[in-house]
Amino acid sequence: MEVQRELSEIIRTQVKDPRLKGAMVTVVGAEVSPDLKYCKAYISVLGGPESRVEVMEGLKSAMGFIRRELAARVNLRITPELTFVADTSIEYGVHMTRLIDDVTKDLRQEENDGESGET
Repeated sequence: MEVQRELSEIIRTQVKDPRLKGAMVTVVGAEVSPDLKYCKAYISVLGGPESRVEVMEGLKSAMGFIRRELAARVNLRITPELTFVADTSIEYGVHMTRLIDDVTKDLRQEENDGESGET
């Protein structure tokens, strides 16, 4: 949890890559291997597929800097090798919510049409 919090802070305040500026980037999760050698960080980007690709490229480019910053902030015997993974679960959830809202709106409309037709 500490690694996730620090990664989020580093990405938000320290990384100066222009591909990350203006994008809403969230570290959704971070899994550190038991031997502390590897860390898989799940990244969510608010925006379209193009912005997600740009952000992932920017993070890949800044990986060395991010790892050094993480080493300075988190007291671990070994600083893990970072891997950034695009997480689309939030976008998927928003999409599913929109679909459900559309269906319920259609059902309500059908109910209202049925009630107004009866006398």
